[in-house]
Amino acid sequence: MSKTNLLKLGAALCGLAFAAPAMAVAADAPSADPSATVAPSPGGMSYDDPSAPTVFADGSTLTAPLGQLVGATVSVHGVVAGSHPGDAVAVQRLDPLAGWVTATTATVAADGSYDAVWQVDHAGKTTVRAILAAPATTATRAATATTAVQGRTITLYRRARVTWYGPGFYGHRTACGRRMSRGLLGVAHKSLPCGTLVDLYNNGRTVTVPVIDRGPFRPGTSFDLTAATARAIGVTATTTIGAVRSVPAPVVAASAVSR
Repeated sequence: MSKTNLLKLGAALCGLAFAAPAMAVAADAPSADPSATVAPSPGGMSYDDPSAPTVFADGSTLTAPLGQLVGATVSVHGVVAGSHPGDAVAVQRLDPLAGWVTATTATVAADGSYDAVWQVDHAGKTTVRAILAAPATTATRAATATTAVQGRTITLYRRARVTWYGPGFYGHRTACGRRMSRGLLGVAHKSLPCGTLVDLYNNGRTVTVPVIDRGPFRPGTSFDLTAATARAIGVTATTTIGAVRSVPAPVVAASAVSR
């Protein structure tokens, strides 16, 4: 063999010697768990600022919390365009069957704003608005059916006892076929179908996640939160939070009447 060919063969062997360890490392590296890096779909977190008012096209404003527990009170503050000090304001919630239902009333203060409080008596997602009380009692069916829904969406939650889990289960498949990881958002529930979206609420923080497992099996608890879900809403131990099956905010029906 010529000297030139010997040199070429030596270079090739050296290249293989350096490439082999790299290939071995790549082959031994664990495959990435998609659920650890990609948020579940559907699902996700809400970062809306509950203290920021909703501003409407006519200049009216409305501030209300993003969520509240059944039995607690909702505080509403804002300005109704065209109102004057002493005017009565109706704070209304949107019912999918009855239309706009007055939850409480308030009086416009000297600075043009109003403050109202009403007690939550049912769970679900709804829209809240404030209008002058006189038009609220004389609205016609046609006006209710054709007027665009303008208000602030809030979610009213049932109280639910929850736990959380994760360590010791990472890498294993859940009852719904998901691979458990530190970043997996979801909850375990005894009977809700896999993939059902659930809205959770704790101290002003909200998250919407799917059912991804079965449980919890501790008496008196309703949901088991994955570690990532617990972190998202600040749960560190067994506690009571707000929970409700996630559905779109109601849309006023054609036959609904304000009252």
